[in-house]
Amino acid sequence: MEMRMRASEDIEIGEDITPAIPALCFCLNDSFVSSHCSSCFSPLPSHHSSSSNPFHLLYCSPPSSCSLSSSTSSAAADSHLLLLLHSRPSLYPHGDSSDLRLALRLLHHSAPPPLSLSRDRIAGLLTNRHKLMTREASDDDEFVARIRSGARAMAAARRMRDGLDDVSCCDHAASEYDAVLEEEATALCLVITNAVEVQDKSGRTLGLALFCPSFCWINHSCSPNACYRTLLCTDPQTAPSSSVQGKKPLRISPYSCGCGDEDNQVIAGVVCSNGILTKESHCYCGPRIIVRSIKRITKGEEVTVAYTDLLQPKAVRQSELWSRYRFICCCRRCSASPLTYVDRALEELSVASLDSLSSNISFDTDKATEKLTEYIEDAIADYLSSDDPVSCCKRLEHVLAQGLSDEQLECKEGNSQATYRLHPLHHLSLNAYTTLQSAYKTRTSDLLPLCPERDEHLVEAFNMSRSSVAYALMLAGATHHLFHFETSLIASVANFWISAGESLLTFARSSVWNEFVGWGLPVLNLSSITAHKCPKCLLVDKFRTIQLDSQVQYADFEDTRRKFLVCVTGFTHEVWSFLVNSCCYLRSFKDPIDFSWSANSKFSSFLEIDARSSSTDMHGCEVEEDSDSGKIRIYMFQLGMHCLLYGGYLASICFGGHSSLTCHVQNIVDGE
Repeated sequence: MEMRMRASEDIEIGEDITPAIPALCFCLNDSFVSSHCSSCFSPLPSHHSSSSNPFHLLYCSPPSSCSLSSSTSSAAADSHLLLLLHSRPSLYPHGDSSDLRLALRLLHHSAPPPLSLSRDRIAGLLTNRHKLMTREASDDDEFVARIRSGARAMAAARRMRDGLDDVSCCDHAASEYDAVLEEEATALCLVITNAVEVQDKSGRTLGLALFCPSFCWINHSCSPNACYRTLLCTDPQTAPSSSVQGKKPLRISPYSCGCGDEDNQVIAGVVCSNGILTKESHCYCGPRIIVRSIKRITKGEEVTVAYTDLLQPKAVRQSELWSRYRFICCCRRCSASPLTYVDRALEELSVASLDSLSSNISFDTDKATEKLTEYIEDAIADYLSSDDPVSCCKRLEHVLAQGLSDEQLECKEGNSQATYRLHPLHHLSLNAYTTLQSAYKTRTSDLLPLCPERDEHLVEAFNMSRSSVAYALMLAGATHHLFHFETSLIASVANFWISAGESLLTFARSSVWNEFVGWGLPVLNLSSITAHKCPKCLLVDKFRTIQLDSQVQYADFEDTRRKFLVCVTGFTHEVWSFLVNSCCYLRSFKDPIDFSWSANSKFSSFLEIDARSSSTDMHGCEVEEDSDSGKIRIYMFQLGMHCLLYGGYLASICFGGHSSLTCHVQNIVDGE
């Protein structure tokens, strides 16, 4: 029986749908067990984290609520599992064990009857066991092997906890598996299906948590109307007064498609019950979760969130959802025929013969995409593994500007040569922009210590720095264009605008400019910048207002977005040619904000890149003189503030005025 959650009242964009819901159970990732409190996830002092037994769970200095709230039995199972996997790594060769330890905690806290009597749900949460553990339903045995080996390790840890040193259950044959390890496998399947990553303020994943049906019965959509964020005890909204029974009401109610109204009323009475788990149910030291609207939701409408990256094309999303959850998404976006504009752009390729830009040549789209993906992922992997940004940038800009040929891709039979190129909004292009922004920033940091005054390295560092900023702006503009057609992308777009704003402000503030003053480049005169309060879009006021009340009317949201685009387009026109002077690929774009051409024309005719110039070193240009260069840094500063504030405005809608991302933006604005 599939459960769903629907709005119990009309909800505007940017409103809390749930209060801060406490976790049922939670645990740290392996890499943080020795450095963070296992209850509140706070970092521990270095002297506190140095333990004689590295497999013991650590807590804030006793007698704290963290240490008192921990179950000795549950913590012992965790410790035994960590010790077991350390001594026998072949027992679970699948990486981090946090999902196993979370499943152990679920088993410890679950109320009777035994799990074997209720394999479909535990504590109201779907186990998905019949799908995940059926070989016929699995595309690969590795996933099933992961559950089997994890269940064996969990069973062994429980025996060790109970003083039974015999760990022979680790070695049970597969034929005996179901009878011996059913409870462990069922709990692990539930964790795989329902667990949520818990992140700190920097976005780093610290661990996993399970939440009650009030959250877990919210289903997936690739065009969701809500999003969620996890909170730690150091966040403003995690006090007990804002807990599940606190000040803010639950604005959703459960229902099942297969039930009548009377049955759904019974379900609604059960969903918020605190008696689902026993013992440490709803510990207030642990993480919490808040669901928030990103679209207007009418009373009775189903509330949905995303389980996967919405900037991936349909095929990739479907593959990930099937691999992880064993279902095929049939939401509005996935069911659209033909594909939505966003999904077409995210996967569109163009093929052209050497003597023509015609796109009428037939080719194997899937194979071309596969080869292009391999090429780009290989370039990115080289950068991440060997920290070689130069090679990575050359390879990525080559494929963006020139594409790859038949010979390179092996996609087409015959002798006629053709070149396959990515749409500038293709998901692989977006990945490339992200990597190029990072790689050029890294290269700049590497070069600056080597630079005497006006050295050739300094020129190269300056050019690479502005290329990094240009790619950040390109990424924000490209995704904002997609956001216009699919507003559920709001969280991703908020992050990209904030990143672009930070990059622009950092570059405008950079001391590197001072080395080029004699070459005609400007000195930043802050006294000429009157304020951050733009009289046209009033973004500062909008940002601060939504921070205070965390709500926004849809009409005001649309008006703010429109005015922001007018301002940011004007500033971009003033700085774009300067930012892209040393990058051939980016110079082909007259405007990184306006992608309206892509909806009405073939992108192969838009990008008129000279193949000969593309094959040369794109970053060997000198720093050019410009009689108007005295204004560039000021325009760049103003553009950066607009990007930052708009990103903060969108982040406030997604996550609230007190979220870590919104506070991060506020701190930068206050600092400036």
